[in-house]
Amino acid sequence: MLTGSVLVLNRSFVPVNITTVKRAFCMLYQGIARAVDEEFKTFDFKSWSELSVSVHDETIRTVDKVIKIPRVILLVTYDRLPKRHVRFSRLNVFARDNNTCQYCGKTFPRSELNIDHVIPRSRGGLTTWENVVCCCVSCNRKKGGRLLYEAGMSLIRKPVKPRWTPYAQLSLKNIIYKEWLPFLDIVSASYWYTELEHD
Repeated sequence: MLTGSVLVLNRSFVPVNITTVKRAFCMLYQGIARAVDEEFKTFDFKSWSELSVSVHDETIRTVDKVIKIPRVILLVTYDRLPKRHVRFSRLNVFARDNNTCQYCGKTFPRSELNIDHVIPRSRGGLTTWENVVCCCVSCNRKKGGRLLYEAGMSLIRKPVKPRWTPYAQLSLKNIIYKEWLPFLDIVSASYWYTELEHD
């Protein structure tokens, strides 16, 4: 439960990140953030931990009480907005390619995918949007450090830098929690994870 996801809003109620339940509780306890309920009421750690819990709620158990897991938290002082460029990250490469291996065309969970350089780095290939694709482990092994024609493989789709925000596409199709819905359809961009290094 502590590794589950919590939507983080800036103080203007605009999504800026996703964090873990563990980190969300730390921010609540430190007073950095407040929990947000379905009616958009905000709660500090003490008042949130005193809320009654129903049998349908996801909870964590402490030594002396059961606390409902917040699915949305609001940062108390942070008022910036996410950057409006498409961040070059694994998450966004997987989103661009729909978690589909660009060689065999099969869809996999993210944990079973790799990033592959179409032109291998050993052959001068760069780490850019136009040279990396989502790839399954089997195809990655088959291709190795060879060029496509050398491996007898081809791409399903030529890799390009997206002009849209991959997360915005994911957010409305693959909502993880219903509590996120009111906040995700008011924003066109949110980005997670660190950017990949460009060569």
